[in-house]
Amino acid sequence: MSEPYVTYSGAMETRPSVPWDLMNSFMIEAFEGYGIPHDDAVICADVLLESDRRGIESHGCNRFKPIYLDRIKRGTLLPTTEIEVLKETPTTLVYDAHDGMGMVASYRMMEKLIEKARTYGMAGGAICNSTHYGIAGYWSTMASKAGMVGITGTNARPSIAPTFGVENMMGTNPLTFALPTDEEFPFSLDCATSIVQRGKIEYYEREGKPTPAGQVISSQGEALTDSAQILEDLVAGRAALAPLGGIGEDLAGYKGYGYAAVVEILSAALAGGQFMKALTGVAPDGSPRMYGLGHFFFVADPDAFMGQDTFRKIAGDICRELRASRKAPGQERIYTAGEKEYLAWLDRKDRGVPVGEAVQQELIAVRDELGLDYQFPFE
Repeated sequence: MSEPYVTYSGAMETRPSVPWDLMNSFMIEAFEGYGIPHDDAVICADVLLESDRRGIESHGCNRFKPIYLDRIKRGTLLPTTEIEVLKETPTTLVYDAHDGMGMVASYRMMEKLIEKARTYGMAGGAICNSTHYGIAGYWSTMASKAGMVGITGTNARPSIAPTFGVENMMGTNPLTFALPTDEEFPFSLDCATSIVQRGKIEYYEREGKPTPAGQVISSQGEALTDSAQILEDLVAGRAALAPLGGIGEDLAGYKGYGYAAVVEILSAALAGGQFMKALTGVAPDGSPRMYGLGHFFFVADPDAFMGQDTFRKIAGDICRELRASRKAPGQERIYTAGEKEYLAWLDRKDRGVPVGEAVQQELIAVRDELGLDYQFPFE
């Protein structure tokens, strides 16, 4: 059992931790047990664990069973990813993932785009008929690790209501950027175009916590806070997430609505895929069906502009000047995007993955179901 400790943010962490190598091996074997080929299972496990490394728990181990394993079992996610090239030019690429692992198709896409950008300076791609691809920041960071600018976005199950509306029409639709710097970590902006992500509400529900008021509205325009009920109402169309900025125009919610629409259009239109209400994962008769998600990716090589060293230095200078600017009373620190994730990794790299009680029970259930030979520290 892990000893409680104070995190970089000053919070007390009392949950037990599982060593990274143990969790990685377990997840790979579990994915394989569900029919995912070994090399693909390695990719999928790394994407999920990267989320936990960054402290983005809404998309890490919390989603291992319900979003991936349960969907494979339900038949709405295929364990073998058959990637079809629909179109390719020297600087563009379009894939059909045929309802396989979105993480696998996205990894193969980014490998190719980075290669193309290194040759031609810039490259862009899109995927249709895909599934959940993990944290969007994983894909943009693949580019920044190669010294390039990475941009990505994805549509998802309808969750967001348009400004002045109450019907969930678009997904949480992240618009994500990663930019290389001369620091230990890139500038990495990975956030939804809604105030809160569905995954965060799933996390609240697992932890028995309410969703803060003002983030979700009912079909009558009322604020909802019961996390378990919100998840049911989102699926049933009785609730919607507010776009980034909030409800109406007073707090500029129309900006979040506009960015969500940009992501929806690029995710669907570039690959000729599905959008909005077609992405519910539920057929008209109420039976499960494939999600048919779309993703888009852009990569740019700074060497095709004024050079990588110049880019990294200026990007780093901007971040440092922002952090050194005058702080509000009572505030000790200003952060730049990606910094908190880097600090979370420094905090966790020697401790392991913190897992709450609900996730502990899921890990045990998967292990016992597959007959895997693992003993977790929390047992």
